Amino acid sequence: MRKKKDDDADIVIDEKAEKAKKAGKVSARVAVIIIILIAIFLLINGSYYYVNEQDNAVVTMFGDVVRTDTAGLYFKIPFIQKVHKVDVTTHGTGIGYTIAGNGQNITDEYNGIMITSDFNLLNIDFYLEYKVSDPVAYLFNSDNPEEILQDIALASIRSVVSNYTVDEAMTTGKSVIQSVVKEEMVKELSKHDIGLQVINITVQDSEPPTQDIISAFKAVETAKQGADTAKNNALKYQNQELPNATAKADKIRKDAEAKKEARIAEGEGQVARLNQIYEQYKRYPLITKKRMFYETMEELLPGLKIIITDGTTDTIYPLESFADVNSTTTNNYTESTESKTTEEEGENNEEGN
Repeated sequence: MRKKKDDDADIVIDEKAEKAKKAGKVSARVAVIIIILIAIFLLINGSYYYVNEQDNAVVTMFGDVVRTDTAGLYFKIPFIQKVHKVDVTTHGTGIGYTIAGNGQNITDEYNGIMITSDFNLLNIDFYLEYKVSDPVAYLFNSDNPEEILQDIALASIRSVVSNYTVDEAMTTGKSVIQSVVKEEMVKELSKHDIGLQVINITVQDSEPPTQDIISAFKAVETAKQGADTAKNNALKYQNQELPNATAKADKIRKDAEAKKEARIAEGEGQVARLNQIYEQYKRYPLITKKRMFYETMEELLPGLKIIITDGTTDTIYPLESFADVNSTTTNNYTESTESKTTEEEGENNEEGN
């Protein structure tokens, strides 16, 4: 009876051992599966990484830079290599003002007020655009590259603005100031090597620091604009009138040339006529003298008024009607005298011969 009980006890022990053995095998398999899943998860998530188009990835191993990756899918050694992603797109920041949460610009009086070459204060604001040009230098050459960039920008702006007058900085000198500030910043950034690059810097606004001065400068600017308008109107009037004046001058010059030619021709004609008269005079001097006298009188007498007076008469009556009679008588007398003189000249010439 006792032997039977011992056999039953052995059977129960064997069954428990068998169950424990089976449970151990299941637990081992589950543990292996869990370990494999964890390894796969760590392998996938720790070995591969993706870089988008806006970023660059700097891979380091034990503190040393291994490589720099651009956009794409890459592999790294888990737990040994680390990936540092850097945004390489263009960013912008204000210098001389800050942007509030509602988007309103707030003047930064500490950084925005500059002194000009004529010792005036000027509130001038800039907008700076920059990006990361060297991810490695950006990550490891300085603790805060953006702050260094801000300091370089302020130093360059103050240095450049101090070379210009307040009028130039507010009006015509803005574009030059922007260009020079950018050149200065490029030089300083190349010295410090913080991995940042200046894309552009522009003057947002420039005005005096107080309202009274602003009003005075606006009045001066209005006066300058009025002067420019008057100058432009004067130039417009000049451009309109100058061609007319030039045309009139050309016309006067041409008329003068024409009159000159006419007078010369007339003078030459008179000289030729006098030469002809002189030739006649050499041949018939007496006749020529008388003819010239009579021709002169013919020109003068028709314009004269004949007045008869005894010197004591109060009223004098011009006898204009005598002019025609006098002219006719004079002509007849001239003709008879010329014929008589010609005959006398002919007789004298014959006697001389």
